[in-house]
Amino acid sequence: MEGVDYLADERKKAEFDVESMKIVWAGSRHAFEVSDRISKLVANDPAFRKDERAMLPRKELFKNTLRKAATAYKRIVELRLTEEEASRLRFYIDEPAYTDLHWGMFIPVIKGQGTDEQQRKWLSLAYKMQIIGCYAQTELGHGSNVQGLETTATFDPQTDEFVIHSPTLTSKKWWPGGLGKVSTHAVVFARLITDGEDHGVHGFIVQLRDLEDHRPLPGITVGDIGMKFGNGAYNTMDNGVLSFDHVRIPRNQMLMRVSQVTREGKYKKSDVPWQLVYGTMVYVRQSIVADASSALSKAVCIATRYSAVRRQFGSQNGGPETQVIDYKTQQSRLFPLLASAYAFRFVGEWLKWLYTDVTQRLQANDFSTLPEAHACTAGLKSLTTSITADGIEECRKLCGGHGYLCSSGLPELFAVYVPACTYEGDNVVLLLQVVSSDLHICFYWWFLLLLQFSLLAPFSLSNCKC
Repeated sequence: MEGVDYLADERKKAEFDVESMKIVWAGSRHAFEVSDRISKLVANDPAFRKDERAMLPRKELFKNTLRKAATAYKRIVELRLTEEEASRLRFYIDEPAYTDLHWGMFIPVIKGQGTDEQQRKWLSLAYKMQIIGCYAQTELGHGSNVQGLETTATFDPQTDEFVIHSPTLTSKKWWPGGLGKVSTHAVVFARLITDGEDHGVHGFIVQLRDLEDHRPLPGITVGDIGMKFGNGAYNTMDNGVLSFDHVRIPRNQMLMRVSQVTREGKYKKSDVPWQLVYGTMVYVRQSIVADASSALSKAVCIATRYSAVRRQFGSQNGGPETQVIDYKTQQSRLFPLLASAYAFRFVGEWLKWLYTDVTQRLQANDFSTLPEAHACTAGLKSLTTSITADGIEECRKLCGGHGYLCSSGLPELFAVYVPACTYEGDNVVLLLQVVSSDLHICFYWWFLLLLQFSLLAPFSLSNCKC
């Protein structure tokens, strides 16, 4: 059996054009060419190696992540990569880092909720990494219930400042990635109070650390919350805790695209519709659905290759045993996950279109599709992340005892992915929101299920070779 490449033998039996399928998966020939080029760039650069990640202690693991993030930014500048190319570079480095929140949350929120003047000031600094930002919303006592946040931002008309304060233990910001060690700034969500009146939760740009020596500023208590689940995985991220002791910031650091506080302390709505904030939510959730497809496809790829190489039982007259992939029990567990990976890829592309459509409609003051957009993004985020988390675990089981080894890649993949079932909306809470929306939204759920089954239709479980 030594020296036989069973994967090559299986690949020869493909009954579809593999090169064409690559284009379909990527979305376009251009997207495939960019992805292929950047993947080779990362694979051939020893600075981005990941084989030792699961074995490093936390301190060395985090230092390694810092080196990779710095090297990645250096490559982006040296090679003059486009935003699309830089995004693929970060994707193939494949390691949770503070840059995820900087590019994925801090910048989009300022784009979506900051005025033109605020965007000119802060985005120019953020794009050059002269400041590093995170997204400080979740608190020790409140996650999904955003309206229950306790951090306060009280306007002081005498100094034209907001006073950011953490009044209770449970009001401490808890979990923001990039906060523990790296971030210099944060978009902090706090209850806006003017003249004793609570106007609800609003966003504020707050500097956390000195730009010269990186020490926390007066009134700021910040740190890392410690080890998380699994080896490697999200332990590369400095998730943090943050509290404020009457920290003062200028009035113009409140994100004021949708609502404003005047110099006199009067709260007023701007001419920009408040519904525009939904654009950022749709963007983030469509990214999560796309990530689900990527994570599930990795797990399915590992399990499929293993199933083709592994042989158990069925030896006739001393001949080779039967490939595991030829057992119908293995196929019935593996192939639906393969179909789901494709389904999630395509529905992720549809959500990209939905994000563009919603953004254009919002800019034209057309809010008619907001209920549909909210229900679809909430439902699909919940559905895809739950199936993917369960699917990765199923792929581990499909690899037998070998799947339990860190070297299989599956334990770390599971550990790094399962938080997606909780962040950006607990999956059960999101499903309850979908149920409370119009019943016609269920059409999209049926569409996704039908898509999965239609992808299974061409397969014959008795003779399929993957």
